Amino acid sequence: MSGKVLVAGIGNIFLGDDAFGVEVVNRTMLQSVPGNVCVVDFGIRSFDLAYALMEEWEQVILVDALPQGGQPGTLYLLEPELPDDSEEPNMDAHTMNPVAVLRLVKALGGDVPRILVVGCEPASVEPDTGGNMGLSAPVKAMVDEAVRMILELVTRGRGDAAAA
Repeated sequence: MSGKVLVAGIGNIFLGDDAFGVEVVNRTMLQSVPGNVCVVDFGIRSFDLAYALMEEWEQVILVDALPQGGQPGTLYLLEPELPDDSEEPNMDAHTMNPVAVLRLVKALGGDVPRILVVGCEPASVEPDTGGNMGLSAPVKAMVDEAVRMILELVTRGRGDAAAA
């Protein structure tokens, strides 16, 4: 893949496995990535992600906890359908809603690039009553595999979600 690629980690580090995207991109930043790849931890900064998406990207890879009803720790690679243009964006500066971010990009006149989502089935996205932060064991065990998946996508250009 020769065009610009954004790898965007999203999630809240205070909500258990919701921190999956943040952890994965922070670990990906320690790897050698091609010069056309930008790896960023957006956390819950939805407006920052929306404005970053206003740039011209060939592809964007969102990394996030992704509840799909599977076993905790299950990795997914999806190419989501883009949201309907008819709805107004509903943004909250203190949360991250990827669909609302994509709607905001469109409302601002931007073109939403091709998006892939590398997601992991969370065990819990609730605050820990004991005040502990961190990923559950099954999700933590998949961080390195998610990094490998992302590196394969950006180095080999295998942007076909079905192929991975």
